[in-house]
Amino acid sequence: MNFGERSKIKSKERIAKFLETEHTGRIATIDKNGFPFVAPMNFVYDNDAIYIHGFPRGEKYDNIKLNSKCGFEVDKELAFLPSYFFEPPTDASLTDTLYISVVIKGYAELVTDNAEKAKILNKLIAKYQIEGGYESLRPDMATIRGVNLMKIKPEIITGKYKLGKYWNPKDKLRITTRIMERAIKNPKRTLELLNVAGLNKLDDKTTKELAWIHSSEIVRMMGFQNNVKYPDISLSSTEEVDW
Repeated sequence: MNFGERSKIKSKERIAKFLETEHTGRIATIDKNGFPFVAPMNFVYDNDAIYIHGFPRGEKYDNIKLNSKCGFEVDKELAFLPSYFFEPPTDASLTDTLYISVVIKGYAELVTDNAEKAKILNKLIAKYQIEGGYESLRPDMATIRGVNLMKIKPEIITGKYKLGKYWNPKDKLRITTRIMERAIKNPKRTLELLNVAGLNKLDDKTTKELAWIHSSEIVRMMGFQNNVKYPDISLSSTEEVDW
């Protein structure tokens, strides 16, 4: 069995949870000249469909009127692994990335029913404005009629992940240890790789704590736990997260 098959996410529930919690996806449509058009979008996953909203006009809407086939992709980078995490440490080809991704192939259509639009737009607001403080939208509102809502009906949904599941146990322990060591020795770099906004405004204590928490969670997902407190490292095997 090749790596592509072994790296597939087999759990439909995990795919659904991933789509429900991630914030940015990319829709791919086909223009009149046969070129792909890709755009990043906020979205909501509801009742086995992807919904995205936007202005009344736009290239993606023009495209689906000509060809309703589309793609949708969501990914999350978990950690970048530099060459010196591996052996030999100077081999640049060994650099790697831990990630989760879901790719959808399906058909897109515009939602015209105002009741459905209100329902989905309220779900979008609830997803992104979790602190509340807003009034729910109603089907009779002008804003409901004036906004476009696109529904993507999936034909194929595939998910992949890389968490080192099939690495040699010795190599895997070395790499997880180095992930934790990076959090201690270079916490700012650990967070820079995640594009954390305002990182330069964080004090050293907060930066170290965030880097340690993030790295500990990555290590946990890879099937290890640290048995001592910061800044000491003592990893032991646990039950690996099964995707």
